[in-house]
Amino acid sequence: MNRLYTVEQAAEYLNTTERFVRRLIAERRIPFHKVGRYIRITETDLAEFVHAGRVDGLSSSTGGPTGRTEGWAST
Repeated sequence: MNRLYTVEQAAEYLNTTERFVRRLIAERRIPFHKVGRYIRITETDLAEFVHAGRVDGLSSSTGGPTGRTEGWAST
């Protein structure tokens, strides 16, 4: 069974505030379950939210930063 987190626990998991988690819920940006009047978020849904926001870094083969200072004014 997948663990269910409270809003407070979800905020800790995401290392953010409860207000941010409640905004995600209000904007329907993260799936949630209602257990009576309580809101719960599964650990899988939290992990998927984090994974969906991942931005990969650029490698030098794709034209990313190479440590050179070309174009920068020297002092």
